[in-house]
Amino acid sequence: MIILVCLAGFLGAMVDAIVGGGGLITIPALMATGIPTHMALGTNKFASSMGTISSSYHYYKSGEVEFKLLRYLLPLSLFGSAIGVLSVLAIDPSFLRGFIIVMVLLIGGYTLLKKELGLHSTFSGFDKKKIIWAMVLALALGFYDGFFGPGTGSFIIFGLIGIFGFDFKKASANSKLMNLTSNFTALVLFFINGRIDFSIGIPMALSMIIGARVGAHLAVKNGAKFIKPVFILVSFALVVKMTFDMIGG
Repeated sequence: MIILVCLAGFLGAMVDAIVGGGGLITIPALMATGIPTHMALGTNKFASSMGTISSSYHYYKSGEVEFKLLRYLLPLSLFGSAIGVLSVLAIDPSFLRGFIIVMVLLIGGYTLLKKELGLHSTFSGFDKKKIIWAMVLALALGFYDGFFGPGTGSFIIFGLIGIFGFDFKKASANSKLMNLTSNFTALVLFFINGRIDFSIGIPMALSMIIGARVGAHLAVKNGAKFIKPVFILVSFALVVKMTFDMIGG
């Protein structure tokens, strides 16, 4: 079981480093071990945070990270995630599934139909209005990542492309730092509440560090034309997975 979880961790982290959505693979793998849902979420946050550190460092070295922007967004990702985790520990988040399925389907469909979306950067700098919209995005998706999680990376990437005109490569790089902030915040709170199984989480984390590095390397090397089809594929896979979960539930 540990070997299977580690394989799922490697693949999930590789996908997550490129476009987000690694939880599609890692959370079901953890649930298959038989641990309770909150424990699976906490263990996944622990392992995925280690993977996100790995991919964030690789993106940082690529020169695609905009720290002038992130200084406004990261504190809101942190705050939103903290509120999200505290909420999920008290509330069943399953009622969100239907809404998220529709949102991911719309985003995936729109990206598929808009042939040039995210392939070429139209970024023209930062202004006050765009930064405010990005701050709202960071707060909302920080909360969502702590509360529920699936598709967070994809939502952030799509949002950054829409607001600033980034291409997929730059959007992925900056989304990783935002994702890392919300993940680490959630990790601390899950740890405080005793919701991490380290006997599974540590070997899974090691496999996710390697997978994240591979994924980030592929994304930086191959650019937006490689990332966009992966983004579309992961979006529709997320819709199918969540739909089956909802039907099964």
